[in-house]
Amino acid sequence: MDRKEFLRTIALTGAIITLKSKGGMELMAQAQGGKPVDMVAVMGGEPEEMFRQAIEELGGMARFIKAGWKVTVKPNIGWDKSPELAGNTNPKLIGEIVRQCFQAGAKEVTVFDHTCDDWIKCYKNSGIEAAAKAAGAKMAPAHEESYYREVRLPDGKKLKTSKIHEAILDCDAWINVPVLKHHGGANLSISMKNYMGVVWDRRIFHRVDLQQCIADICTLEKRPVLNIVDAYRTMKSNGPQGRSPADVVKTKSLFISQDIVAVDTAAAKFFGQIRDMPLESVGHLANGQTLGLGTMNLDKLNIKRIKLG
Repeated sequence: MDRKEFLRTIALTGAIITLKSKGGMELMAQAQGGKPVDMVAVMGGEPEEMFRQAIEELGGMARFIKAGWKVTVKPNIGWDKSPELAGNTNPKLIGEIVRQCFQAGAKEVTVFDHTCDDWIKCYKNSGIEAAAKAAGAKMAPAHEESYYREVRLPDGKKLKTSKIHEAILDCDAWINVPVLKHHGGANLSISMKNYMGVVWDRRIFHRVDLQQCIADICTLEKRPVLNIVDAYRTMKSNGPQGRSPADVVKTKSLFISQDIVAVDTAAAKFFGQIRDMPLESVGHLANGQTLGLGTMNLDKLNIKRIKLG
């Protein structure tokens, strides 16, 4: 995807000002009278450098993670796939997020996911275990029910209770780091769908109403302090597992926001430039907006767009 395509894809709202940094980086920031940045969209770099630039634009990791905190980082590690197949979050991104949490003063960082394939193989073959441990994090298992505690979801429409992993319930803050990809059931898997990896019983989502239950689980009282969408490689078809490299496009992008509905809406619009996917087909976005989880109206937001290169 070239510069022109990037501008068209993430030209979500507002006028654009073009600047040149000393390092040759092109910054494309909205002219909105110095309002705080609500979302950052980055293209053109490696996962770690895109995150470094994005978090700097939001005020730095110390704005979200405080000294002495226990932090949980929740990637998608659901499948026994290598990074090249884009079934899981990019390990380079996870390693950089962990490092920045420690630099902000985190006491400990835990990484986990309730995987679909064998958890040991998923953790290893995704590359996430090695990257997380190299950065100082610990990996938590999630394959037994004893790791989960039941919580109430009073704001959920159809999902009223769920068993949630202790790594989420017991941390001071958690960071939601999905990979953007096609999903045969939910149509797209992004930040809201990534919540399914923090619950024990996912079958009920499919039995009841998948699009509504995805929104309902996001009403969990403890919300992520950041939603970071990995779109370095995007699985455009045969998700959520993918079958071959032909299902993957290297889009080298990243979206970050505290607004889970907004960041998923932006990522969904981005995906729509790769493959036809109307927003209406991703029903949990509108359901989340109805529940007050965020906005699909990106015109309301101050969005900064950055092209590296």
